[in-house]
Amino acid sequence: MKMQNWMSILWPAFLLASAMELLVFALVDPADLHWRGEALMLSRQTVYTAVFFVFWLMAAGASALTLLLMVPAKEINSPED
Repeated sequence: MKMQNWMSILWPAFLLASAMELLVFALVDPADLHWRGEALMLSRQTVYTAVFFVFWLMAAGASALTLLLMVPAKEINSPED
């Protein structure tokens, strides 16, 4: 895959993950999060980092799918030479 394709996927995904991080943690305090009825025993910074990467991966998946769907049918169906 070309470097331009990677940047077309990762840069918008990074920007979206940053915006989502700001929006989510403006409303949610990581210290108040619970998993299966128990408080998370993680620092705030760890939760911020983990959630950022989850958001980034989800946005990168959406960007990659968009890039894949933009490939013309002729390019997909042409025989390899």
